[in-house]
Amino acid sequence: MRRIGIMGGTFDPIHYGHLIAAEEVRQLFSLEKVIFIPAKIPPHKVGVQMSDPEDRYMMVFLATLDNPYFEVSRIEIEREGISYSVDTVKQLRKDLDEEVEMFFITGMDIVLDLQSWKSPKELLSLCRFIAVTRSGYSLSLLKERLPQEFLEKIDVVEIPSPPISSTEIRNRVKVGKSIRYLVPSLVENYIKRRRLYLI
Repeated sequence: MRRIGIMGGTFDPIHYGHLIAAEEVRQLFSLEKVIFIPAKIPPHKVGVQMSDPEDRYMMVFLATLDNPYFEVSRIEIEREGISYSVDTVKQLRKDLDEEVEMFFITGMDIVLDLQSWKSPKELLSLCRFIAVTRSGYSLSLLKERLPQEFLEKIDVVEIPSPPISSTEIRNRVKVGKSIRYLVPSLVENYIKRRRLYLI
């Protein structure tokens, strides 16, 4: 059975933390590929100011260009309304193959709020979750927060990833600090050329 990874997110901007996590999980779980899916309107950021979806898509495209196992999907960029993961996974299953095994890669902090997502039980029936650990989050916290039926569909992976956040990168750009080595050079150049995060 084909094994496909999915990594959704705002990616405003994408950074090396995302890329390291995706590559590590791809190898650990023998994934055929990882599909990055920039959200058009993330449910948890409705009303929050973000970069244009096309800019975020292009940064992900540039960041993944040199990895043959990475792809970028426009499925949420082109779909109207709020970008719900359950709708995306259902559409991907239809487009790819019913027999494909799907793995949803995201941060441990995101997984902790899984019960607040749209149709979380249905989503967990469609794919396994891979919770990538970040500083300050532990497996015990996951067990405290989520029911056993959820935990059975979640794998936890510890990854030696640098403590980078998109928020920190935006703030550094705004005050004129360097973001070299935090994002791929193509993404850094795109941010400069498009004058993103200056306001």
